[in-house]
Amino acid sequence: MKNAKKQIKLDALNRKILTTIHKQADLSNQELADVVGLSPSACFQRTKALREAGYFSNFHTEMDLDRICEHVLAYVEIRLLQNNGQARDAFIKAINEIPEFMDCLRVDGAFDYISFTCFPDIKALNATCDALADDPKVGIEKIKVRMILDRAKWYLGYPLEKLKWLD
Repeated sequence: MKNAKKQIKLDALNRKILTTIHKQADLSNQELADVVGLSPSACFQRTKALREAGYFSNFHTEMDLDRICEHVLAYVEIRLLQNNGQARDAFIKAINEIPEFMDCLRVDGAFDYISFTCFPDIKALNATCDALADDPKVGIEKIKVRMILDRAKWYLGYPLEKLKWLD
C-alpha cells in the first residue's frame, strides 16, 4: 500500500468492498451497497475513506485490443550493466517516460527487470528497445524480447479472496 494517508481497519465489510470493486469497478454505489449489504450512504463513505487512505487509487476498463486496433504485445527482459541504486534509478526514469512499457518489475535471475509492453507494431517495439539499449545513460547490457503469440489466460485482477489480509 503506497502513499497511504491513514490506516483503516480492514474489517469484513471493507474487505468485501475492496474485493468487489477490484473485479467490478463499474458498479454504481447502489449496486455495490447491495452486494456488500450496506446502505448506499454507508457504502459511499467506506469506499471514499478506503480510496483516500490509498487502499486503491483508480478504476480502469479492460479493452479488447483485438477488436479495437492493431498492436503487438511482448514481454521485454532487461539486464543492466550495473545493478546498483544509481543505475536502477536511471533505468526507471527512462522506462517511465515510455507509455508502451505498461509495467516494469524488478526480478531475480538472469535479467534485472521484466516489462509487459504494447506497441503498434514490431518495428516500433524494436526501435524503442534499440533506442533504450543504445542510450549510455540508461545502462542496459542486454534486452530480450518475448513476443506474445496467444493469451491462454489474461489478468483479471488479484485473487484477493484467496490472499491473507493484513490486520
